[in-house]
Amino acid sequence: MKTTLEIPRGLLDEAMSVGKFSTRTATIVGALEQLVRSIRLAELRNMRGALPKFDLNLDVLRSR
Repeated sequence: MKTTLEIPRGLLDEAMSVGKFSTRTATIVGALEQLVRSIRLAELRNMRGALPKFDLNLDVLRSR
């Protein structure tokens, strides 16, 4: 999808450099993927302790 954006040149150049991206498009796509991944991981971290603990005996499970 083509979109026109106003992105600070210095920020885009820095992102291309540190991310080792060869194109502006790859830089923006990579940044968006990283943003989504970061938010999803934060959501998972916030769920810590939300599920009940399971009392599993691995020896019993393995002997099936």
